[in-house]
Amino acid sequence: MKIAVNTSAISDNDLDLSVFETLGECKFFGEVSRKELFEICSDVEALIVNKVEVDEELLAACPRIKYVGTFATGYNVVDIEACRRRGVTVCNAPDYSTHAVCQHTFALLLALYGRIDKYSASVKAGDWIKSQTFCYFPYPTRELFGKKFGVYGYGNIGKSVAKIAQAFGAEVVISTRTPPENCPYKQVTLTEMLKTCDVVSLHCPLTEKTAKMIDADALKLMKKDAVLINTARGGLIDERALADALNAGVISGAGLDTVASEPMRADNPLYTAKNCIITPHIAWVARETRTRLLGIVAGNLKAFIDGKPRNVVS
Repeated sequence: MKIAVNTSAISDNDLDLSVFETLGECKFFGEVSRKELFEICSDVEALIVNKVEVDEELLAACPRIKYVGTFATGYNVVDIEACRRRGVTVCNAPDYSTHAVCQHTFALLLALYGRIDKYSASVKAGDWIKSQTFCYFPYPTRELFGKKFGVYGYGNIGKSVAKIAQAFGAEVVISTRTPPENCPYKQVTLTEMLKTCDVVSLHCPLTEKTAKMIDADALKLMKKDAVLINTARGGLIDERALADALNAGVISGAGLDTVASEPMRADNPLYTAKNCIITPHIAWVARETRTRLLGIVAGNLKAFIDGKPRNVVS
């Protein structure tokens, strides 16, 4: 089998990709133009991608492709209907990033609650050296203990976040499309969550219904000292509305790992928003996480070759 593997979204020359070479004749490629992509895929039977768009045009130009694997749980870059019409199997990689994304969720929240960036910058500026007392605290910090913590979306990541929030001593409530059985947490509507929670953390997929669900009206419902965390998809938030809310003090802060258009554009209103910590979509990039992802994706391809495909989405 001839295989094309896009490595730009999975490895910075720090992972061993040889597992794919045990499955067939491989072409590894990084960031390429659309024309170069067509040339690379012209004779391959399996294509492994992350952010590379797999559409009708590519499939028509490369008719030998019978398998598409994604280095991701989401597969919105793949035209599922086009693959289905052409008999192309599509497999994703579920539940590889739960631990890392959950960890990053709390890294963002604790950075906001502890004002870590401001205090670190202050110390490096020499303020502690000049201090007349053993400590100083111009930036108010907060405890997570006793706070009401809302988890929107109760998949694997949402469940993990809820469990850790509870371990911090927070009161956890959840909101989810499909009510789970035997759930230990109170289930509320999004409106109630926004009105009552000190922290709202988003862990749902981006769909037509959830797109820009956090808009100006939603933000006005939140407590003035509330914090919004998003390690899911940037498109869940109306970015102009959030920037305006942060700058006006409608809510106290936001911790974001994703934005609607990535890489981030210079004109993104959140770029200069107050009390907004932004990381460049790195919640999933721990080496251990990417190693796990690599194993799942390679395992998916081997299962397909063996005639027992798994994690099939089309």
